[in-house]
This record gives sequence, structure tokens and C-alpha cells, in this order.
Amino acid sequence: MTTGFIYDEQFLLHDNGDAILFHPPIPEQPPEEHVANPRLISRTKELLDRTGLTAQLVAVPPRRAAVEEILAIHDSDYVAGVRAMSDGSGGDAGDGALVGPGSYEIALLSAGGAIAAVDAVMDGQVDNAYALLRPPGHHAIADLGMGFCLFNNVAIAARHAQRRGIERIAVVDWDVHHGNGTNAAFHADRSVLFISLHQDGLYPPGSGSVEDTGAVGAEGFTVNIPLPPGTGDASYLAAFERIVIPILDKFRPDLILVSAGQDPSAYDPLGRMLVTSEGFRNLTRQIKRSAETLCDGKLVVCHEGGYSTSYVPFCTVAVIEELSGQRGTVGDVLLDELKLVGGINTISRDATAAIDRAVGVQSKYWDLS
Repeated sequence: MTTGFIYDEQFLLHDNGDAILFHPPIPEQPPEEHVANPRLISRTKELLDRTGLTAQLVAVPPRRAAVEEILAIHDSDYVAGVRAMSDGSGGDAGDGALVGPGSYEIALLSAGGAIAAVDAVMDGQVDNAYALLRPPGHHAIADLGMGFCLFNNVAIAARHAQRRGIERIAVVDWDVHHGNGTNAAFHADRSVLFISLHQDGLYPPGSGSVEDTGAVGAEGFTVNIPLPPGTGDASYLAAFERIVIPILDKFRPDLILVSAGQDPSAYDPLGRMLVTSEGFRNLTRQIKRSAETLCDGKLVVCHEGGYSTSYVPFCTVAVIEELSGQRGTVGDVLLDELKLVGGINTISRDATAAIDRAVGVQSKYWDLS
């Protein structure tokens, strides 16, 4: 099994400024590092190097996406606005989608990294791929950036794959926040199945309801699985086994894309879930098996959120280990401690009820018996 790896140090240059989240620095206090800071992916790359995994992956260089490729998802006025802010002193492209000097070109490179990963898999250069991207993309809608996202990397890559002849694409989003931008991009499109597992009611407010199953004529091709705070490894796996995998089996995609936010982790400051590195490994194992069965292994995983600088690297390494079939020399040093936390390896009544609710809604469109 060969796994492509997409990364570029230019991703580290995207500057979110000193705002902690969506607020400016607090007066009379020294500025703090933004929660979506470059150390999140630089430390991941460093851990990959230290474990020896990087040398076992196939380096796939990203390229800047062409404006025409971005316009497959985004409005021209929005793209021009991001570029203008980037060429100037920066600004906010929407709701917490900060643009610093040069961010436009870096966002093009991030979207182009997702495209390069798709091309490498489609061309048979690698079996699957992981794109360690920044800025992320799954919140960005056609005319608005949101939640640290400027251009919707996965949605842009999906449209690129379709232009190359791929007919049916599945997007699985396990970021702790709802992938509202990807949801909107394919809401009326029966050729793209969108599945999102996310913490119920977290971000964006009011987004990702279980009842949102797609536009008229495309019902069932949007699958939202909101899960309660405290959902851990066992419940995420149950949601995969009861909903995600059966629907993938029936949709039979030609390519699977994953929006991999590692912010459902137990250490994340922006989520309240209890997923460990082994939980992410198990989700990857499930989705990889589906790809091997359904679409000759064609699987591309794109990095989204994840805000624990200590734990994101271990979670991402576990995903890449499972994709590649290789193991690094450094294990998750926090895993034994996490296994003692209640709720990680048990399925709570609240999680069972949430999964049952999603099964009931989606059973109108898919056989989930």
C-alpha cells in the first residue's frame, strides 16, 4: 500500500493574527496566539518525521489551484475580495475567516494540495493520500468564509475529480464542527453523497440538523449525524457501522474524500468529544475498507480542524499509519491515560438515541436494517 503525503511549509505562513477565536486581542493584556495557529500542522509534520513515517510516504507536491478551479465552488466577487484583503493589510472574509498578507496565495495552494492528492490517486501514483493542509476549508460557502476557512478544499477537489471523469463521490466529514460549506455545495447534487458526524449544536449555530437530508430531488444524499457532547470512540464507531458504512455500500462511490478534523479528540479546546488516536485509527480503518471494496481503494483524506497542539499530531499520525499500513517508532504517550476516562469505550444512552434518530431519518432513503 502506497500513501501519498501532501504538505508545504508555505502553509505555515497563513496568519490568523492574535485573535483567540472570533474576537480581537483583549485590552490591557498581552496578545495570545490564535487557536488555529501554524504549530498545529508543523508539530504534526515533526512527529511524522521523528516516527520515521515521512520516509515511508510518497511526497506529492501541491500546486496552486487555478482561479477557474476555485470558481467551481465559490463566487467570483468573494474570491476577488479575499485576494484584495490578502494584497492589502488583511481582514475577515466572513465569520472568523481571517485573511493575512499573502493568505490568498496560500489558500490557493491549500486547495491545490487537495487537487494534487486526488490526481495522485486517480493517476495510480499512490493508492491513497493524506493532505496536511492549511487553511482548512469545510466551513467556506460560495460567497463567505467561515470558521478559519477561506476556500472549500474538499469541495473544490470533488469538482475537479468530476471534471476528470469521476461520476460518484462520497465526502465523509468527521470534524467536530458541521461541514456546512460542503453541505451547501452539494445539497441538491445526487452525484455527491455528503456525510457529516459532528457535535450537536456546536458550530455553526443551527447547522447540521439530522432532518437536513438534502434539497428536493436529492433527499438522502445529505446525511447529518449530530452527536451529543461526550461521544467517544465506541459511539463514533457505532455510528460508522450503523449508518456511514451501510450508506456508502449502497451509494457505491467511485472516490471517497474525507474531511478529517481531529477536533473530536478528548484534548481539543473547541470541542467536547472523547475520541482518542485509536478512535481515529478505527474510523480510518473502516473508511479504507469501504474504499477498497467499493472504488479500488481510491481514498483522499484532507486535514481540517484540530486545535490541541499536543494531541493533534498523535491523532493525525494514527490516521496516516492506518492509511499506509505502516507503524512509526513513537506511540501515543497519552493513550493509556485517556483509556481511563469514562465514556470513551462505552456507548451512552444519549449517543445511542442520537444514532437511532439518524438511522430513523435516513431509513427513508437507504436500507439500514
